[in-house]
Amino acid sequence: MNPDGPPGPRFILIDTSHGGNVGSAARAMKVMGFSDLVLVNPRFADVLSQETTVAFASGAADVLARARVVASLAEALDGITWACATAMTPRDFGPVAGAPRDLLPSLARQAHRVAFVFGGERHGLANDDVYRCHQVLSIPTAPAYGSLNLAQAVQIVAYEWRQALGSFEVVSRSPPPQWADAQDVQGTLAHWQQALEHIGYLDPAAPKKLLPRLNQLANRHTLTREEVHILRGIAATLLKTR
Repeated sequence: MNPDGPPGPRFILIDTSHGGNVGSAARAMKVMGFSDLVLVNPRFADVLSQETTVAFASGAADVLARARVVASLAEALDGITWACATAMTPRDFGPVAGAPRDLLPSLARQAHRVAFVFGGERHGLANDDVYRCHQVLSIPTAPAYGSLNLAQAVQIVAYEWRQALGSFEVVSRSPPPQWADAQDVQGTLAHWQQALEHIGYLDPAAPKKLLPRLNQLANRHTLTREEVHILRGIAATLLKTR
């Protein structure tokens, strides 16, 4: 959505009938960094400003504000050099079909202005609309049930296109863990040995393999300093019991 960067993809929704899907589609686009939304012949001319649409957009009102309503797919494809239809049903002929993850990476390396074309909720894309496109994206689904909600399909395609372009960095909201060192772990085990002997669980005359097994358990789970403090606090409490 950088106004100074190259133009992003255009998401074209044809014959939409539910404002919630339009709003959800705008939200799906924005979280992936896209903003060019065009509606072709929606059921309601005022769909972009409807209360339901704005509510489902949930923070993507700027995408709705820039969206356009046009009368035909030909108008929506103005300036587009490569159009991808989204369809599930097979056709006798037409563009090559494939999964987004298979087709989009190579497309992302080309200098095309790309559009993704989605059909309406009731009937999907008409054949004539598919024939106007260069390729068909078919989202792999369970063979017994492949019906995706319109906004869900937009989200999947937007995500796959973002991955093809280069995904956003995942920034952790948690501070990096402070790992316990070997001395911390051995001090904790010694503390637990005292506590287990105190409550009669460990016989110091016949310890068997309990402590080595606890050592392996601690190593396998890589304790943090905070976890060491918790375990030693439990041991300290056990030592206070009669």
